[in-house]
Amino acid sequence: MIAVWTVVFIMSLVALMHTYLVYPILMRFLAKGKSINDIIYKRSDDLPVIVVLMAAYNEEKVISQKLDSLLNQDYPTDKIFIYIGSDNSTDQTNDILSSYAKKYDHFYFTSFTTRQGKTGIINKLVDVASTTHTPSTDLIFLMTDASVILEKDVFYHLVKHFKNKGIALVDAHMNYSGIRENDISTSESTYLNMEVILKQSESKVSKKMIGPFGGCYALRSTYYEAVPSNRLVDDFYIAMKVFEKRGLIINDLDALCHETVSHDMASEYRRKKRISAGNFQNLMDFISLLNPVSWVGFSYISHKVLRWKGPFFLIAIMVASIFLMRADIFLFKYIFIGQILWYTVPPIMLQVCTLFKLECKLLRSVTYFNLMNLALLHGFFKYLGGIKTAIWQPVERS
Repeated sequence: MIAVWTVVFIMSLVALMHTYLVYPILMRFLAKGKSINDIIYKRSDDLPVIVVLMAAYNEEKVISQKLDSLLNQDYPTDKIFIYIGSDNSTDQTNDILSSYAKKYDHFYFTSFTTRQGKTGIINKLVDVASTTHTPSTDLIFLMTDASVILEKDVFYHLVKHFKNKGIALVDAHMNYSGIRENDISTSESTYLNMEVILKQSESKVSKKMIGPFGGCYALRSTYYEAVPSNRLVDDFYIAMKVFEKRGLIINDLDALCHETVSHDMASEYRRKKRISAGNFQNLMDFISLLNPVSWVGFSYISHKVLRWKGPFFLIAIMVASIFLMRADIFLFKYIFIGQILWYTVPPIMLQVCTLFKLECKLLRSVTYFNLMNLALLHGFFKYLGGIKTAIWQPVERS
C-alpha cells in the first residue's frame, strides 16, 4: 500500500505543478518570436458586418456607458447592427434601452417579460438577427457583457483577424479596474492577468486558445450553435463547438476592454462556484476533445481540466500524506504538518494584517488559491445535483 499511496501523492503533485507552473512556462517558451496572425484586414478594406448580441439584466448603473462604447466605435456605422435583450429587468434598464432604440436605426431592443438567462437571450437574439442577416463567413457576431466597456477601436482589432478564413473566434483583452490592495480584488486581478498571458501564448503557439474570457469576443457567425438553456458557461461551450468544427481561436491584446472587479468575497465565491459547475458541464459535453496527442486536447487538459480537478488532487495529496505518515515515513510527518499550516495560517494571519493595516500579498494569494479550489469542489457537487437553469443574480461590482 505504501507504493500505491506514494504514486497517488506524486501523480497528484505533478498534475498540480503541470497546470499551474510547467504548462504556462512551456507555452511562453514556445510562443517566443511567434505572431498571432498575419492575415488581417486593413482599415481601408471592405470590412465585415458586425452584429452585436448582448443580454442585460438590471444594468441601469452601467448600461448608458456601455451603449455609448458600442456606438462610438471607430468602425463603419453602416456595418454595425446592435441587438440587445433585457432579461425582465426591474430597474431603469428597459427605459434606457428604449430611448437608444428610438434614437438609432441600427439599434434593436427586445424586452423579455420572463427571465431567460444569458444563454436564452442570446439564442433568441441570434434568431431575430438571422431574419435580417443570413449567417455567413463574412458576418461576425460580437458577444459582450453589459458590464464591459470597450475602447473605441475594439471592433476593428477583433474583426481584422477574420480575413484569415481559418479563424473562427477572437477574444478581447480584459483590463480590470477598481483594484484594492486589501481585499480579494488584488488576487483576482493577478490570476486573471496570468490567464491573459497564457491565452496569448496559446494563440501564438497553435491559434487554439482554450476559451475566451467571455466579456467581449467576436465569432464568425457560421460557427454559432445554440447553447443549451441550462449551460452556465456559454462562452466556453461556444469555443469548444468551434474546435469541434476545426476552427481556430486567438486573442488580441489591442482589443482593450474594461471591467470593474468584485470586492465581496462571498459574492465572488458564489460566482466561482457557479462557473465551476458550468466547467463540469462542459467537461462532459466535450469529452471527445480530450485527446492528449492533439494540440487542442493537450492544451485543454493542461490549461483547464487539470485545474478543474485541482481540489481532488489536493485531497489526494492530503490523504496520501496521512497514510504515508502512519507508515512511519519520516518526511511525510512534515509534509502533513505543512499542509495543515497551508490551509489554516493564511486566513488567520490575514485578519491580523487587516487589524494592523499591513500588506500581506503572499498570504492573500494563498488564501485566494485555497478558496478558488474550494469553490471548484463546491461547484462539482452543484453539478452532480443537476442544473436546470442558467438564470442567476450577477455579482455586484464597484
